[in-house]
Amino acid sequence: MKSNIVLTGFMGTGKSSAGRRLARMLNMDYVDMDREIEKLLGMSIARIFAIHGEVRFRSEETLMARKLAARTNTVISTGGGVVLKPENMQVLRETGVIVCLQASPEVILERVSSNRNRPLLSRPDVETVRVKLRERQAFYAQADITVDSSEGTAQDTADRILEELKQYRQQEQGEQRS
Repeated sequence: MKSNIVLTGFMGTGKSSAGRRLARMLNMDYVDMDREIEKLLGMSIARIFAIHGEVRFRSEETLMARKLAARTNTVISTGGGVVLKPENMQVLRETGVIVCLQASPEVILERVSSNRNRPLLSRPDVETVRVKLRERQAFYAQADITVDSSEGTAQDTADRILEELKQYRQQEQGEQRS
């Protein structure tokens, strides 16, 4: 059985907030991929984008995906764009159940509009969020589990993830017995 839980989804869907709570609930380690990249490079994601560009950031993200996939018993919150590179998801899927968090464009905008450290949403508006969500929808749809985080608290989202995980693991065990 896969020992990691990998949270994907667009920025502002609650991956970090719900992920920390989920890890505590399950007595697992927690790691935020973007924070790990920031620590490694000694600068914020926005600064990495500004100085080195998106290509360099995506390269670092791929290296970090490989590193984090080697861990066990860990809830991994990914950056919103990690799904854009199939090899990232392939390596993370080897040791983790992929959970995609979704939220409405309006909720996402509300959550991220005050944060200026979002390089892909430098001037956030609901139409930009809708376009980016459409661009990534096929990638997010490849998750093992999808949870809507539009309503409620981060704890509510963590509770929903846990419930979906239980169902997923029961189904997975049933298929292995067949």
